[in-house]
Amino acid sequence: MDTTSTGNTVKKEAEKEVSAFENSLKSNDTEEQIDIWFYRPIGYQIALFCAKIGLRPNPVTIISIFFGVGAGILFYYQELWINVIGMLLLVFANSLDSADGQLARMTNDKSRLGRILDGAAGDFWFIAIHIAICLRSQNEGWSAWIWVPGVLAGASHVVQSAMADYYRNVHLFFIKGTSGSELDNSAELQKEYDSLSWSKDFGMKFIARTYLNYTKLQESFSPNLQKLLALVRGKYKNGLPQTLVTDFRAQNKPLMKYTNIVQFNTRVLFLFLWLFLDQSWIYFFFDMFVLNPILVYMIVNQEKVSRYFYQQISTEKTNGYQSV
Repeated sequence: MDTTSTGNTVKKEAEKEVSAFENSLKSNDTEEQIDIWFYRPIGYQIALFCAKIGLRPNPVTIISIFFGVGAGILFYYQELWINVIGMLLLVFANSLDSADGQLARMTNDKSRLGRILDGAAGDFWFIAIHIAICLRSQNEGWSAWIWVPGVLAGASHVVQSAMADYYRNVHLFFIKGTSGSELDNSAELQKEYDSLSWSKDFGMKFIARTYLNYTKLQESFSPNLQKLLALVRGKYKNGLPQTLVTDFRAQNKPLMKYTNIVQFNTRVLFLFLWLFLDQSWIYFFFDMFVLNPILVYMIVNQEKVSRYFYQQISTEKTNGYQSV
């Protein structure tokens, strides 16, 4: 038996598996370490299983909604063992949420509806979590006023997640182009919305209206970025010059860590901590007074980067960012 040949075959198979896993990721720039170490490997195995049995990404997303909402319901109870089950359900829901995107990239089964569902999944989870914590707090002696921070924290979460998702896709747009990004703009979405009929396409028109509002929210917080994107789309119709891609990546990549902080992993780790301490109400104030300042910092610095590149591209003195 040729052990060298066998070893080379095993090595090639291992390299092929690693390559397939890496191709299922959006980008190392936008991935958080805990995702790369934990959620993405689990999601990849789930995606492989779903691909084998023919399950498409959107049903996987819908299943994740049920697990995430179920987790939120279990946080209503004060018994720690029930909360722990809820924590495990939430971790599994996020693994499924990872798997749907990896499955879509593996099978090239991407769709606008899938993107909308993927974004809405987390909102459903946390609506259930916020309601459960409010009801739990009232059982513990809080007045109905607990719903005020509950709702405000919920609104904060929506904006935090929306902007983090938007900035990730902007980064992917600059380093990978339209094929590697899910970046949308309200002008195109408005045309799609107007083409639908309430009488014939009620469901899709309602979803399109919701997504249009979501995109307008993202754009309203990023005026300098909108100017930059409009300039780039108009000037570089055949693709971005490599010098611009390299320079943008260098300046923008450090901001990606803030998109991770305000999304799932950090908030959930602290949520679990306060559930273990039986002080779940603190989560609302953490969302408002810790994550919101990080959101503001992220927006301000993203706008600085956008303003810088807008000035560089629009000035006549710049020779480095020529059209390709």
